Amino acid sequence: MQKLVEAKFSIGNIVKHRFLNFRGVIFDLDPEFNNTEEWYLAIPEQIRPIKEQPFYHLFAENEEIFYIAYVSEQNLLMDNSNKPCNHPGIKQSFKSFNGSSYETHNKAKN
Repeated sequence: MQKLVEAKFSIGNIVKHRFLNFRGVIFDLDPEFNNTEEWYLAIPEQIRPIKEQPFYHLFAENEEIFYIAYVSEQNLLMDNSNKPCNHPGIKQSFKSFNGSSYETHNKAKN
């Protein structure tokens, strides 16, 4: 039986890393860690997260580069700057920025 997990963040949210200098837009999530052990052990021990929590896929950016990041919930904070992100992958997954988050192309209408 699959365990029900409540995620703190949603697809389209703009978040920032608690310790590292980057921010990004969530485009997917895993209910718990779903990456390699080698990747996990490469995280510095003092900020290495527990595996039993949601992990988020981000279109990430900092002052220098764009990339894809995989980050645990405990290491993320909501980015309340209300500034859009500039990662080129955003345009493929999201249709618009509403001032605080991104809306997906296939968002259901009420």
